[in-house]
Amino acid sequence: MLDFGSYNFSNKRVLIRVDFNVPLDKSTFEITDDKRIRAALPTLKHILNKGGSLILMSHLGRPKNGAEDKFSLKYIIRHFEKLVGTKVSFANDCIGREAKQKSASLKSGEILLLENVRFHSEETMGDITFSKELASLGDCYVNDAFGTAHRAHASTTKIASFFPNDKMMGFLMAAEIESAEKIIKKTVRPFTAIVGGAKVSDKVLIVENLLKIADHIIIGGGMAYTFFKALGGEIGDSLCENERIGTCKEILARSKTLGVAIHLPIDSIIANKFAADAKTRNQKSNEIPEGWMGLDIGNDTIKAFTNVLMNSKTILWNGPMGVFEMDAFAHGTKSIAEAVAEATKNGAYSLIGGGDSAAAVQKFGFASHVSYVSTGGGALLEYFEGKELPGISAIVN
Repeated sequence: MLDFGSYNFSNKRVLIRVDFNVPLDKSTFEITDDKRIRAALPTLKHILNKGGSLILMSHLGRPKNGAEDKFSLKYIIRHFEKLVGTKVSFANDCIGREAKQKSASLKSGEILLLENVRFHSEETMGDITFSKELASLGDCYVNDAFGTAHRAHASTTKIASFFPNDKMMGFLMAAEIESAEKIIKKTVRPFTAIVGGAKVSDKVLIVENLLKIADHIIIGGGMAYTFFKALGGEIGDSLCENERIGTCKEILARSKTLGVAIHLPIDSIIANKFAADAKTRNQKSNEIPEGWMGLDIGNDTIKAFTNVLMNSKTILWNGPMGVFEMDAFAHGTKSIAEAVAEATKNGAYSLIGGGDSAAAVQKFGFASHVSYVSTGGGALLEYFEGKELPGISAIVN
């Protein structure tokens, strides 16, 4: 595999897949969180400093009917120009005459942003003809979009075949892989994985894989109540996947066989409805009455989970402890973020696994106090599930 840092980009038109899938305000179309763009800047600036020009490919949202204005990348240009410190030109399509003309006329140090690649259904289909059209725009290919590395799409995977001797990963992609491998292959023990979120079905594969490598697995969020149901507890109206009760029993049994400690919430903040203004109280997690639901972890749980984390040397966090978007149910997730930050300060290596976990540490001001915050939610999840990521394989193979 080519070394990105030493590659000669001088006078090269560098076709680069970035992940600029950033949230936009629905009325103003202003970017509300630019961390994915900021994360790509070291790669982009390195290429520019080495005399190359940039042709940027990205998606934004999930357009279903071809080109949709609300998913246009034109809305990010002004903000992006401020971050990158130079003018950015735009092509109204990612293929076709305009894209070819503008890419062909690029000079060293210039940037061209192509329109949303997902405006073409051929992108998500991994169409080889579409990939070839994209490839014709550049002299070499860089993939720096870890957030889409689990997708076998045209711009993330198939395009690489047209650059057999000129394909590489950017700094961000390499850093994401390195941070994940510190967890999987260079584990310093004790290793604690925090797995949260709403559904067991979303996290069953990662939990099963973590049973092979973790010392402790902390389970929080809505998924915890399916485990309590599996143990015979009373969970009231809490979220429960009845079809996954058997899975939870298997996970609990296997954890005992493997000597992995699974930690479930001792107590919960329960509510009489799923709303910010609901009545709330503290309750044992396996004694929740009918008409009430668990929406956050309680104080005894916070103390217990914090104690586990403070004695850990490696920490992976994927998924919140409660409905942290509502202030009434944010305390648990905030407290765990604080504990992870404190453990990191004391020498632990901590990886925050994209998605809601990344949003949580950002919201509560702890993003700069952990070891690494991943830009890839689904991609990181699949990496820890033990799956091969097509976007990585296309570069290394």
